Amino acid sequence: MAATVVRYLRSAGHPGSATSPAAGVDAHPRPELRAVADDERAPIDPTEFRSVMGNFASGVTIITAPAAEGEDTPAGFACQSFASLSLDPPLVTFMVARTSTTWPRIARAGVFCVNILGAEQGLLCRAFAVSGADKFAGVVHRPAPVTGSPQLAAVPAWIDCRIHAVHTGGDHLIVVGRVEAMGAAGEDGPLLFHKGKFGRLSQ
Repeated sequence: MAATVVRYLRSAGHPGSATSPAAGVDAHPRPELRAVADDERAPIDPTEFRSVMGNFASGVTIITAPAAEGEDTPAGFACQSFASLSLDPPLVTFMVARTSTTWPRIARAGVFCVNILGAEQGLLCRAFAVSGADKFAGVVHRPAPVTGSPQLAAVPAWIDCRIHAVHTGGDHLIVVGRVEAMGAAGEDGPLLFHKGKFGRLSQ
């Protein structure tokens, strides 16, 4: 616990640390996952888990971050595990797989922008769901006002954040962001994800 606190203070630029916020945060705040013994496994089949959880409809976002020092392009990935967390202070959270190759780049940047997608932006979401491609090719964006993270054009809403804390949750990381700025551009309905497919609200 103490080591986690020290890492956070360093990433936040605490007066007692030698590292500034620009240095980012520890991408993997705990040691590598250890092997799980057979008697520790819950009697839940992964396929059944995915099938049952797929009944929960969620919105869809794209999490973006500016290029860190030594990088040429911004970072970004499609994310459905996003939620508001706290009003005072204003915090949001998203979950990302520990195996993600994009997350370490966001961690190095230390900031991110949540781009909430509209009902017509399924193709944009798919473009950011692939690995290894130039996800920003042909995508119009501008710097978010505080962190400079890519704010994608034509999204219904955006939330500009600094990384506040990172926790482990099994094979995922739980990222908490402190909101620095935000805005909503229109009344477009949300892009929904349900049972492995995109959907939209019906009035």
